[in-house]
Amino acid sequence: MKVFFYKTAIIFFLILVTFQLTIGSQLRNFERKIENLKSKENIEIVKNKLREELRNASSKERYLSKEDAELIKNFINKLNTEINLSK
Repeated sequence: MKVFFYKTAIIFFLILVTFQLTIGSQLRNFERKIENLKSKENIEIVKNKLREELRNASSKERYLSKEDAELIKNFINKLNTEINLSK
């Protein structure tokens, strides 16, 4: 019975170590990245980038190319007809 207990404990320990070396390290890296995104400095950086992009976009005369505008128009028209059919 002692041998079975020792073998089971060793196998459990090896599985735990393997888990920590593979999946556990990936989870810790993911958690660190999320914490970095939530820091106040990074939030300010993202806000400033967003403001700069909005300034650049508002200074442009045309946001979309003619092709893209036509595609979006056709898609919206198709959605409108499907919505009207479902009423």
